[in-house]
Amino acid sequence: MLSVREIARRVANGEVTAQAALAESEARIAARDGELRAFASRPEALTPGDGPLAGVACGVKDIIDTADLPTGMGSSIYEGWQPRADAAIVMALKAAGATVAGKTQTTAFAFLDPAPTRNPHDPSASPGGSSAGSAAAVAAGLVPLAIGTQTGGSVIRPATYCGAAAIKPSYDLLPTVGVKPYSRSLDTLGLMAASADDLGFALAALTGRPELDAAPAPLEGLRLGLNRQEFAEAPDPACEEALQRIAALARRAGASVVERVAPAELADAFKAHGPLQDWEATQALAWEYANHREALPPKLRAYLDEARRTTPTQYDEARRRSRRGRHVAESWLGEVDLVLTYAAPGEAPATLASTGDSKFNRLWTLLGTPCLTVPLLRGPRGLPVSFQLVGRFGADAQVIAVAKALERLIVTAA
Repeated sequence: MLSVREIARRVANGEVTAQAALAESEARIAARDGELRAFASRPEALTPGDGPLAGVACGVKDIIDTADLPTGMGSSIYEGWQPRADAAIVMALKAAGATVAGKTQTTAFAFLDPAPTRNPHDPSASPGGSSAGSAAAVAAGLVPLAIGTQTGGSVIRPATYCGAAAIKPSYDLLPTVGVKPYSRSLDTLGLMAASADDLGFALAALTGRPELDAAPAPLEGLRLGLNRQEFAEAPDPACEEALQRIAALARRAGASVVERVAPAELADAFKAHGPLQDWEATQALAWEYANHREALPPKLRAYLDEARRTTPTQYDEARRRSRRGRHVAESWLGEVDLVLTYAAPGEAPATLASTGDSKFNRLWTLLGTPCLTVPLLRGPRGLPVSFQLVGRFGADAQVIAVAKALERLIVTAA
């Protein structure tokens, strides 16, 4: 994979021009995207910007508006649709000097009907969803940085399946203005890159928050909670192995790792994700459902048919349980420094008909807490398996700093 920080360093030091750095990504996309199908559309040429991310080519999920490229939403309904303005996150990319290398493939309206993208480790395995194109483009080394979105688990899960690093920051740290909504209470922008170090560097540049590019945290004396999300049922054995592996590495470095069972209020909040999303999705896709229902892909169409039965009372109750869960999570997460948990149920499913299951991501998305994953090991089928690091709302810098330290342990132990 390409490194965001290394490209930025070489450009800043005059070792390579920003144009030459972009040309490398152009060549890699041309060589591999025919088989990978990570991109939905691309500009004729990449033009370098000016800023800390100059020379960095970035993939942008195709539900995010771009003024100079179509935004197809993964659907025939919006085929060729050209927004008049860039989304706020695209403006942030350009202000930081990054260049949009193209729009990355997404499942239709970021739901479950699979995108055409292939997993770079196994073309017959799922690349995840809904940010499949973004994850595959980074993991295959086509671009050093990509933008995805997560409503259930669509940043962390595809990154894990494809073997890239990813962060879903605290809710609304990255602006969603100009992003096609699915569930306004849950939708969160995230980043994918080669490493936690790259994620911190890029997130700091995009937000103007230098503290996010934190140095690796000392692990000596760190308190890590190990949580298995019992309310979401058990994962494959490879995921338990991954959780035990990272816990053992952390203990060897001086961290304290203790079992942490989630309180009942968090299990209750996990169950609230469904009706909350259902109500808001029917509103976000009301025009498409009313005017183009038959053009919607089958899983999304069936989902909206059912979701329309959600009542205002059910939605209000889901919001109440969500608020309660966030309140309890603040104190529960505060009893340790960070939490280690599963990132996905297992290796990428051995089928292109599924995008996988977001059951180990949904609670943290609903809580709005920062989550980060980095590549860890390979499962029985030789595909990536990882873990998820979770912090309190707003503790993004701490999550990144600890992830950088754990990342060093992983590299050293490899």
